[in-house]
Amino acid sequence: MLGHLPIMSHLAARPEQHEHPAGLGLASLAGATRRELGAALAEVGVPEREIRMRVAQLWHWIYHAGATSFDPMGNVSKVLRATLAAQFNLSRPEIVAEQISRDGTRKWLLRLDPVDRQDKGAEIECVYIPESDRGTLCVSSQVGCTLSCSFCHTGTQKLVRNLTAREIICQVLIARERLGDFPGSVPPDDGLVPGDGLRAVSNIVFMGMGEPLYNFENVRDAVAVISDGDGLALSKRRITVSTAGVVPRMEELGRETGAMLAISLHAVRDELRDKLVPLNKKYPLKDLLAACRTYPGATNARRITFEYVMLKDVNDSPADARELVRLLKGIPAKINLIPFNPWPGAPYECSDWETIERFSDIVFNAGYASPVRTPRGRDILAACGQLKSETEKLRARARLAAG
Repeated sequence: MLGHLPIMSHLAARPEQHEHPAGLGLASLAGATRRELGAALAEVGVPEREIRMRVAQLWHWIYHAGATSFDPMGNVSKVLRATLAAQFNLSRPEIVAEQISRDGTRKWLLRLDPVDRQDKGAEIECVYIPESDRGTLCVSSQVGCTLSCSFCHTGTQKLVRNLTAREIICQVLIARERLGDFPGSVPPDDGLVPGDGLRAVSNIVFMGMGEPLYNFENVRDAVAVISDGDGLALSKRRITVSTAGVVPRMEELGRETGAMLAISLHAVRDELRDKLVPLNKKYPLKDLLAACRTYPGATNARRITFEYVMLKDVNDSPADARELVRLLKGIPAKINLIPFNPWPGAPYECSDWETIERFSDIVFNAGYASPVRTPRGRDILAACGQLKSETEKLRARARLAAG
């Protein structure tokens, strides 16, 4: 591990939207939608005829320039800047800690703004994975998770609440700032971020904490902001939403967001998937795959990604590979094979490399791309299924020692 760097942000903790509970201080407009910015401007008395223009100005500064205060907004009048600063700010969630893996993966522990006076600020994690041709940011959509997938340590943490669209978007803003991705911002000098003019954050995957489709409205609104061409401007083809199979919201996801779809599959028989992904009891494979076949926009150029974690002697046999091919017939698909990322006390082991290669060959020879995902960030527990586990473990040890 190259570093475990506690970073206390200079940003004050603020509530996540301008309709904030009394007594919690100024509200932040960082992460706001156009509609929310318009409402904020109307709230401070901006004439209706000016609101569209002012929204466009704020939008540019917040999402294109990465502004963290109203001060640098040179094309906004001093009077309006002062008025906005008296009512709002542009703060983001606090960075509690940053960890950097040997392979360049970065994990941020973020403390969210309190939603009421009893709330001390929930915490989430997001992960950045640099590669030679891209930089992928894995964002969370919930605090905790309800799915209880037996191979996923993140899923052992109880659900606290959904993230707001602002809290999702702010993960992108924070990553872009830390990685030098805004005009004038400085990238880290450790040589671990893609250079040569490439955007540090070029891809977004909703594969962090939580089930995105159980927070559909906020995920939808976040995708709209992230893909807006006048701001963060990521192509919808570079935004992937992963679901364990919330079938009723899948068509809506494709129709309303245009995002790429990933399915957390992991088994080819209902009886096994019921154990690995308990949501399967509600939406079995037949229903899930039917929804995939009708997913809006799915083509050979916009294939659905099926994620398949490789568990030793559980789901990794040649027969499983052949059944996977049969199940996916007719679906524009690629299969990501994921070596299992263990944690202390995990009930599974990772499949042997020879077994994974044999499985991959069967799928590939049937005409499907079947890359084996290289484990990234294992040394900082930032790999698939490990989010928030190290933080919770360390705090549990501290509580035990204090008792």
